[in-house]
Amino acid sequence: MRLRSRAFIISSDNDHGDTNSHRMKHKFHWRGRFSSKNLSTDSTICLVSMDAGMGSDVLVQRVLDRYSKIIAPQIPLCFIENTSLSGTHTHSAPGGFLQYTLYQMTSRGFVAETMDTFVESVAQSLAKAQRNLRPATISLAQDLLWKANINRSPTSYMLNPEHERSFHRAQGDTDKNMVLLKFTSNYTDLGMVNWFAVHGTSMNSTNLLISGDNKGYASYEFERAMNPISLPGQGHFVAAFASTNLGDVSPNTAGPKCMDTGLPCDGESSTCNGRNELCVAFGPGKDMMESTQIIGRMQYEHALKLYNSATPLYGSNLIDYRHSFVEMANLTIVREDNTTVHTCPAALGYSFAAGTTDGPGQFDFKQHTNTSNPFWNAVSHFLSKPSQEQVDCHAPKPILLNTGEITLPYAWDPATVPISLFRIGQDFFIANVPCEFTTMAGRRLRLVIQQVALEQANITNATVVIAGLANSYTHYVTTFEEYQAQRYEAASTLYGPHTLEGYLQEFRRLSTDLLTGQPSKTDQPPADLTDHQMSFLPPVIVDTVPPFKQVR
Repeated sequence: MRLRSRAFIISSDNDHGDTNSHRMKHKFHWRGRFSSKNLSTDSTICLVSMDAGMGSDVLVQRVLDRYSKIIAPQIPLCFIENTSLSGTHTHSAPGGFLQYTLYQMTSRGFVAETMDTFVESVAQSLAKAQRNLRPATISLAQDLLWKANINRSPTSYMLNPEHERSFHRAQGDTDKNMVLLKFTSNYTDLGMVNWFAVHGTSMNSTNLLISGDNKGYASYEFERAMNPISLPGQGHFVAAFASTNLGDVSPNTAGPKCMDTGLPCDGESSTCNGRNELCVAFGPGKDMMESTQIIGRMQYEHALKLYNSATPLYGSNLIDYRHSFVEMANLTIVREDNTTVHTCPAALGYSFAAGTTDGPGQFDFKQHTNTSNPFWNAVSHFLSKPSQEQVDCHAPKPILLNTGEITLPYAWDPATVPISLFRIGQDFFIANVPCEFTTMAGRRLRLVIQQVALEQANITNATVVIAGLANSYTHYVTTFEEYQAQRYEAASTLYGPHTLEGYLQEFRRLSTDLLTGQPSKTDQPPADLTDHQMSFLPPVIVDTVPPFKQVR
C-alpha cells in the first residue's frame, strides 16, 4: 500500500491575505522558522496524520522549512507551536527519519531517502491544504466501536485502582470510543479525521512490504467511497484515521497463543514454556493481510456511520492553542500535598527487549522482568553504566539500556519533548503527545484537561482526544501502577515511574494557560543533530522487476 500524508489547516480567520501581521507575531526563532509567543492571538492550527511509525522533531523542522518555500509568496500559517505531525504508527513504513541513535538501529542509521521523501510529501500536503482554504462547517460525532481491539497487557491494566477500572467498566481495558470531525463547505464534503485506539500491527513482523496497515486501509476505503471517479490519493476528499492512546492496544483480536501447543500463553510474562518467541497474537483473518482489511474495514464502516450522523461543533470559529518544550529527563513534579517527585534521564528496561505479543523479541528476554542479568548488564554497561541514582530513579525497572546518558555517536533518546494543546470551538480539545499512552494513562490525561475546562471555563461536556506519536517520539507512557509490573510498555516508559505524572502536570498548565488567555512557558527546543547523522546502508546495486513478473 502507498503511504499518504493527510493535512488539515483550521483557522477562524478567512483573511490570510496581503499583510505581514501574522508573520510579525512570530518572534521565537528555531532553525530558521519563526514561532509565536503571543499564542492567545493566533487562530490557526495545522493537523497532519501521516502513514508512518511516528512523528520526529527534526522531520517537523524540515517539513515547515520546505512548506514555507512551497507556499511562497503566501504567508505560511503553520509553525512549530500550532502544528501536529502525528504518525498513524504503522509498523510497515520506512525508518531512519528520527535523529536519535536508538531509533536508527533497525534502519542501519539515518536514511536520507526516507527523510527527503517524508519531508516533501508532508510539506506538499500542508501547502495544498493552505491553498484550498475555504469557509467550512466543522461537525462532531463519537460512538463506541466493538471487537476491533484488545489489550495486550491486561495483567498490567488490572493493577490500576479498582474504583478507576470500575468507572470505565462499560468499555473495559481498551478505549472503544471513536471521535470524528467532519469538514463540509456549502454541503460539499471536504474531509474528515477521526481518532481510535489500535496499534498498526495487523501486518506482523514477517511482512517486508510497505503498508499503511489497518488505519491506512481504512483511509483508502473511505477515500475510495468519497472519490469514486478518482485514483487513490487524487480525489478532493481527505480521510485521516489518526492515532491516539494506543500503547497497550492490539488489533490482533484473536489474542496470543503458543505457537507450539496452541494453548494460551502465560498471562504475566507472555511466554510459552519460558520462551517469549513462541507467544504470538493473531488477528481475526486467516492471514495478516486479511486481518488488516478486517480491522481497517471495521474502522471505515464505523467512521462512515459517524460521518453521516455528525452535528455542527458549537462555536467552531474559536481556534486556539498552547505549546511547550518540556525537559522530561529532569522534570520536578509538585503533587497536591506539596510533596515532590521527579522524572529521570531516559532508560529502557529488560522487558523492552522482550517485545510484545504483536512482535516478540529474541534471546532470553521476557516481559514482566524486574531483575537484571549479569551477562546483559555487562553488555549494556559497555555503552553506559547507570549510576545508583539512575537505578533508584527508575526502580523497579532493571535498566538494560541507559539511553539518556549515552552520547556516542550522538544522543540515543530525546531529553526535551514537544507537547501542545489545540482547541476547536467551545469544548473540543486535542492533546498532542510525542509518545504512546496506554489506555488508562490516556484516560487520566483526558480527565485532567476536562477538569481544568470545568474549573476555568465552566465547560461541562469537553471532548478531549489524544493525538499520539506527534512531533517527536519517546516510546511509551504507563500509569504508576502499570509501571510496577514491568511489561513491555512499562519497560519502554523512558523517564521513570513518574513520567505520566509529569505529562499530567504539564498539560494541566497548558490547559490553564489556554483557558485563561495566558502565554505558556517553554524550555529550550531539542538540539538539531543533523550534522552528526551516520548511515551504514549500502547503496542500491540493482533495482528491477523479478523474472517472470510485471509492473502493474
